[in-house]
Amino acid sequence: MNFQRGRTREEPEMNLIPMIDVLLVILIFMMVTTTYARFSELQINLPQAGGEEAANRSSQIHVSVDATEHYAINNTPVTFSNAGKLAQELNRVAGAQKDPAIIISADAKAPHQAVINVLEAARLAGYGRITFSTSRK
Repeated sequence: MNFQRGRTREEPEMNLIPMIDVLLVILIFMMVTTTYARFSELQINLPQAGGEEAANRSSQIHVSVDATEHYAINNTPVTFSNAGKLAQELNRVAGAQKDPAIIISADAKAPHQAVINVLEAARLAGYGRITFSTSRK
């Protein structure tokens, strides 16, 4: 029973404009809050030595480490068993010096742990002035 003759039935249509508006707002929100950072490689600029030698050599202790983890304090070989023993050796060499500068000369192929052992020994001995020696290029 069609009481309205001549009128055609309207097709239902879906309005996409509100959905597009919502998607654009989400897209803008994502673009604003996202951080764009690239971690492709680690840039490291190593320092180069270019200063003058220190004039005061009396309060310095030179600690050398070679590639095979052999230690020497002021060119005297020292056997390493632990950081505590190396700290005792640093105290013995320092004698009456109050706060000597510890100069670490490590071979380029020396293990990182060997240098950390010297740093730990200097900390245990109570010495805070630590520096690394470099060669001039």
